[in-house]
Amino acid sequence: MNVATFKAPLAIAIAAAGVALAGTAAAQDADLERRLAELEARIAAAEQRAEAAERRATLAETRLTSEEVEERLARVERQASGEEGFSFNVYARSGLLLGEGRKSLPGGPYVTPSGAVGGAVGRLGNEPDTYAEAIFNYRMRFDNGARAHYRTMLADGTTTSNDWNGDSNLNVRQVYAEFSDLPSFTGAFENASIWAGKRFDRDNFDIHWLDSDFVFLAGTGAGIYDVQLADSWRANFSLYGRSFSDFPVSRENPGLTDDTDSLILTANNYFGNWQWMVNGISAADNDERVMEGEGYAAADGGFQTMIAYHGDSFFGLGEGNFKVALLHGQGLGAEVKGLGSNGELTEDATATRVGVYGTTYLSSNWRIAPALLAETSEDRLASGDRYEWATLNLRLANEITENFELQYEGSYQYMDLDQGAGGNAVSGHWGKLTIAPTFKPQVGGFWQRPEIRAFASYTDWNEELNEFGGSFGDEGFTGGQWSFGVQTEVWF
Repeated sequence: MNVATFKAPLAIAIAAAGVALAGTAAAQDADLERRLAELEARIAAAEQRAEAAERRATLAETRLTSEEVEERLARVERQASGEEGFSFNVYARSGLLLGEGRKSLPGGPYVTPSGAVGGAVGRLGNEPDTYAEAIFNYRMRFDNGARAHYRTMLADGTTTSNDWNGDSNLNVRQVYAEFSDLPSFTGAFENASIWAGKRFDRDNFDIHWLDSDFVFLAGTGAGIYDVQLADSWRANFSLYGRSFSDFPVSRENPGLTDDTDSLILTANNYFGNWQWMVNGISAADNDERVMEGEGYAAADGGFQTMIAYHGDSFFGLGEGNFKVALLHGQGLGAEVKGLGSNGELTEDATATRVGVYGTTYLSSNWRIAPALLAETSEDRLASGDRYEWATLNLRLANEITENFELQYEGSYQYMDLDQGAGGNAVSGHWGKLTIAPTFKPQVGGFWQRPEIRAFASYTDWNEELNEFGGSFGDEGFTGGQWSFGVQTEVWF
């Protein structure tokens, strides 16, 4: 066979193989195109199903009843206002108080000798401490209309200016739960709420400019608020416990101590703007406490009562508000403000206190807040002792711009203090004048916070008061001197 004869069949075979390969590739391309088409169809179908589901959801939303829409809106509003859900509240102050020698000075609203028995004075330009309260709330509303409120409060205070304080006084001051709008409560209890735990009583009230409560009821216990006993008679009832710890019970063995509980049973009655508070206090075996002197014993019981009026004008003279209260107590109730907090009162102790304050605007940019707090007590901490003091305070503010005001405070206190046998007896006057340039995000009333203020204060007192003890009479703190500083105060 010659070469030409061999080449012809070979060419034919190669051509046939090419045709076969081309057919196979074409078949594969067709299969791939078919599979791609099927995948695209499935994707399109999925998109159609998603669109249909979205349309159904939209249609379902549009079919909500007007009642359901209103309930959703109301729930959002309750959560935004803090009526439901989590909320956070704060009180804080922090500042620097320096004397003429550029060193820290003693200060605070209880700086005078009468401070040991509750004699508060003006606090503006007179506070050297850092104190903060952090309050965590969670509120719930249930399908049956009932409500629940849970609160935890942390607080810490110090007088050091250091950023790190090794002697922290961090406390859990409140932990309680309160239930209200309970459907099973009817009749006099229809609008009542119940609570249990550690707390400050809801209806405490104070004179802020003196940092002194009219009355301060707190501890651990339980109670019920807003029992409607008659059309114009609403009442609160509570039982609080406080602890008297490690008090001596033997003169021969000073290391022998005991503990007891101070129990405060309270009825707080409201008749319109009037309030009548009655407290019975007991502390079993507190009379076994060893007192410093002879011939008298510590009280193991007592009572306190308060009549107060909460005014919705400035003493009837114009717009504003005022509060006035008269308090009296005996035995353990002679600590008329801090109920049940003092176990060293004698069984014969008596105390009477009066407090008044009010706020109003004198003009569109001047406001004024006068206050009076006074007390007399006998046989308080020892047989024959006598403590009398009275504080007059006046806070003025001139709102100059919407972010700046000048605050002024004048404060005066008279005290006549006799510690009884073996103690000092002094009497005299204390006075303070303060000017405080103050910046605020927005001025407008005595309760508008936060604020940052600088201040200068002049303080003086009778030399005789240096003999009482405490910080009065210490080097650099004898009266007739200026102090300066800065401070911030926040609450929300």
